[in-house]
Amino acid sequence: MERPEPGAAGEDAMDSFLEKFQSQPYRGGFHEDQWEEEFEKVPLFMKKAPSEIDPNENPDLACLQSMIFDEERSPEEQAKTYKDEGNDYFKEKEYKKAVISYTEGLKKKCSDPDMNAVLYTNRAAAQYYLGNFRSALNDVKAARKLKPCHLKAIVRGALCHLELKNFAEAVNWCDEGLQIDAREKKLLEMRAKADKLKRTEQRDIRKAKLKEKKEQNENEALLQAIKARNIRLVSEAVGQDEDSDSEGLDEIFLDGLSSDNPYGARLNVDEQGRLSWPVLFLYPEHAQSDFISAFHEDSRFIDHLMVMFGETPSWDLERKYCPDNLEVYFEDEDGTELYRVPPKSTLLQVLQHPRYFVKALTPAFLVCVGSSTFCRNYLQGRKVHQVK
Repeated sequence: MERPEPGAAGEDAMDSFLEKFQSQPYRGGFHEDQWEEEFEKVPLFMKKAPSEIDPNENPDLACLQSMIFDEERSPEEQAKTYKDEGNDYFKEKEYKKAVISYTEGLKKKCSDPDMNAVLYTNRAAAQYYLGNFRSALNDVKAARKLKPCHLKAIVRGALCHLELKNFAEAVNWCDEGLQIDAREKKLLEMRAKADKLKRTEQRDIRKAKLKEKKEQNENEALLQAIKARNIRLVSEAVGQDEDSDSEGLDEIFLDGLSSDNPYGARLNVDEQGRLSWPVLFLYPEHAQSDFISAFHEDSRFIDHLMVMFGETPSWDLERKYCPDNLEVYFEDEDGTELYRVPPKSTLLQVLQHPRYFVKALTPAFLVCVGSSTFCRNYLQGRKVHQVK
């Protein structure tokens, strides 16, 4: 029996394989109209890897990934692989993906403190560029616990403190880094910037405190001036008047003195110690109003009415709002009774009336045409007193 020559069987198999192409075409090749898309599926020629790898769509890539992140490899090797992957993402400015990679590396809990310090420091850098300065700061603190003299961690920590406006802490971190490397340019520049900002912040704080103290003194003087004139205040917040003998009430009024009312004006005192009030005139017939930002306490009502109605307002179509025709009233605290104000009275005289209560530090008065039908109907059924 003759034995086949070496290689004869292999040649016969190859011949048989090649003969198939004559009877049936190869079905695994690229299509002419889709070759670029199919070429992109080959891991070696991919321009960009998919963010999520589906083993069914990219079996070759999934196989490579399983080889890279093989759980049988040591935690140190796996941590290094994730660190390198994170670095690649960082170079491409894919900071979110870089954070994920560094986090996966830390999850491996490798026993190399230097590797873990690098992972924390690199993740801090990625968080910094994402604007997560507090998270970045926490990471560099963790890195320094593992490696206290890690200069990169110190630099990034100082940067985080600078962004968080912790200027004093930024200076401290820079000083600690300069003890390691006294010529580190970034730390020298950052320290100068942080120290300048710290001094500016401290100056602004001092100025703000002085301003606050000055305003507090002025407001306390205003409150004492109001009390000295026997002017009664009422706080809408608590529904009590100034005579309630409550220390908390004084605080409420002081807060009100510190802020502008909705019209942008506030009570003030001149060099002679005289008060000027923000005053509101209401015209119920037409649902209109006027605001006087500084009604001097010694000014008369008629003086303001002469100025305000020197020209006919656009809403007065009947042209009846003339100073001589106008009557001024104020309501008592409950709003049930009215008091007619003599036009020649000064503001102070009216504010000192025992039935007048200043609400929200803004005196308010009702103005209407005395001879009008509206005024008669408006006053009907209400008790009206004449202020002397």
